[in-house]
Amino acid sequence: MNIHASIRSKPIQHFYLDEHNLCYGCGQHNEDGLQLKSFWQGEKAIASFNPKKKHNGIPGFVYGGLVASLIDCHAMATAAADHLALHPEVEDLPRFVTGTMTVRYVNPTPLNDEPLELSARVTERSGRKSHVIVSLSCAGKVTAEGDVIAFHIPETMD
Repeated sequence: MNIHASIRSKPIQHFYLDEHNLCYGCGQHNEDGLQLKSFWQGEKAIASFNPKKKHNGIPGFVYGGLVASLIDCHAMATAAADHLALHPEVEDLPRFVTGTMTVRYVNPTPLNDEPLELSARVTERSGRKSHVIVSLSCAGKVTAEGDVIAFHIPETMD
């Protein structure tokens, strides 16, 4: 199946090569991980995550480290899908790694029955580098924003 045609119907992470699909946050082959699934929609990526009681920070609110992990993994998937969208000659989804990441906690993220929603887009590209902006919300209210620099995985990590 052509990756360019199917990237819109399956989670971006499902196209990572097996040896790069063990990430705690988003790797589909990590049974103990978060299993975040990001979907490409046009020029942005979206994801939804249902936190569990074990993701508690202060009572009733999500642990800030989980918020940062979700932003990180979603940004890497966004950078990969954006790269693929711009390069029709590419046959495998590239992997990206975090260069820098700033998370701004705008509002406390409630730990309730509401899923956390993520939306991200690439705002700038330069060589192997992508600048990704991520928004995380709960019940329609933005709770965190991420500003991430993603780098196409260096060959030394292959």
